[in-house]
Amino acid sequence: MLKRTLGRFLRQLWRLVWRGVLLFVLLSVALVLLFRFVPPPGSMVMVERKIQSWINSEPIKVQRQWRSWDELSNSAKLAVIAAEDQRFPVHRGFDIVELRRAWKTSQDGGRLRGASTLSQQTAKNVFLWSGRSWTRKGLEAWFTLLIETLWSKQRILEVYLNVAEWDSGVFGLEAASRHYFGVSASALSDRQASLLAAILPSPRTRSASRPDAQVERRSQWIAQQMRNLGGVGYLQRL
Repeated sequence: MLKRTLGRFLRQLWRLVWRGVLLFVLLSVALVLLFRFVPPPGSMVMVERKIQSWINSEPIKVQRQWRSWDELSNSAKLAVIAAEDQRFPVHRGFDIVELRRAWKTSQDGGRLRGASTLSQQTAKNVFLWSGRSWTRKGLEAWFTLLIETLWSKQRILEVYLNVAEWDSGVFGLEAASRHYFGVSASALSDRQASLLAAILPSPRTRSASRPDAQVERRSQWIAQQMRNLGGVGYLQRL
């Protein structure tokens, strides 16, 4: 009797788990398909920052204005690729070359560095929370595969530039351009674009309009990488 009861319970539990997984897959595919055509209303990082501000009793006003691909500076598009993911046009969401380099560096005694692509960062920012748990990394891989399959490279970069965090409460290239330089996202110069890209690793502790020595050096490196890539003509590869 106990054995039959246990067997029945396990079968019911398996059906429940299977249906939950199937529902998650269907909903996530539907959501990614929707955002292929419709601008995401926000991102999970924005939600996270809002919740943190309420918990810490430090209210923030989220600044963000969606801009389409043609309204975004080509210099900024190229600067972000040069800074964050130079193999963006050719990989399928995961940069195996950078992953191997990061692993080798850690094996040689160096600090384990990230090798996150623009596709992974977009998936994380739009759909997931911050953190380094295996659960979140697994979900990040799933959403990365989805957007690489269902979106174009151009769409991935367009969404990324509209959800990336550039300061406390400042999200997206339009808000960042106005926040730091008082210009629209379409009017950024090469210099301004490289400075914005330079602060992306630590956007809430660095400034594009008042760059310290580290930001300045990184900005100059990014500008050189932009030239090495062949200028904005590189974007045709997307």
